[in-house]
Amino acid sequence: MRRLLIALLPLLLTACARDSATYYVDKDSNQHTLSVRRQQDYFWSDNVRVILVATRQPDCQRQIPLGEMLVDEVDLEVFAQPENRWSLRNGNQVWQVESQTCALVGEGGPVAGDKVGTFKVDAKNKLFFEEAAAPAALPPAPAPAN
Repeated sequence: MRRLLIALLPLLLTACARDSATYYVDKDSNQHTLSVRRQQDYFWSDNVRVILVATRQPDCQRQIPLGEMLVDEVDLEVFAQPENRWSLRNGNQVWQVESQTCALVGEGGPVAGDKVGTFKVDAKNKLFFEEAAAPAALPPAPAPAN
């Protein structure tokens, strides 16, 4: 019986969500990133621990716990502000982060900046980063009348 339980243990652990996705701030390098990790400790749990990893090499790299969320409802919008400041929003919860020193600088308050994308879970229960659509180009100004 014990051998059977040991043999089935890996099957029980495979249902756990444990993945990550990354937003590359600098598209030409992996030195400045915001990554989100989700980790489900037990297959019977509906929640995952969500951790933001802010990286700006060689100056800093830090894990910032964002708390628990439902396993398939991780939906973190990312907003960019000047001077390496970021707002992350999940529902009504907002975190303010800066990647100059990779620190959490506040929780709550309004979202600031331009939306750059969203960390979300796809139909196959995999976390990914979806970039925001580029703003539509403005039509050219009319030529002056003579």
